[in-house]
Amino acid sequence: MVIAGFGCRAEATMESFRSALAQTGMRPDSLAVPADRTAVIAPFAGGMAVHAIAADLLQGIDTPTRSTVSMAARGVGSVAEAVALAAAGPGARIVVARVISSDRMATCAIAQGLEE
Repeated sequence: MVIAGFGCRAEATMESFRSALAQTGMRPDSLAVPADRTAVIAPFAGGMAVHAIAADLLQGIDTPTRSTVSMAARGVGSVAEAVALAAAGPGARIVVARVISSDRMATCAIAQGLEE
């Protein structure tokens, strides 16, 4: 299972998500975002499943990258990496570290879960 995790500002657009995902070079099976951002990503998701990850589940997830903005806002090194790992399940690993959209409104990371 390949999960594209996204962190984003409330003002993120479809192009923000498209830009970030394109930089990963991956085609995910589903998407993941913090629960309070599901409405923001819904237009981009189309028919793809979106995992809404509760804020308390992000705490304590160790991420390969560290953003001071993410730490201040969500208490985690990378929101995109954390939601991707949470959605991909136990034993998941990051296969594409956090990338930033061209407009700097969204980040994306790819996690690979153990289940296919």
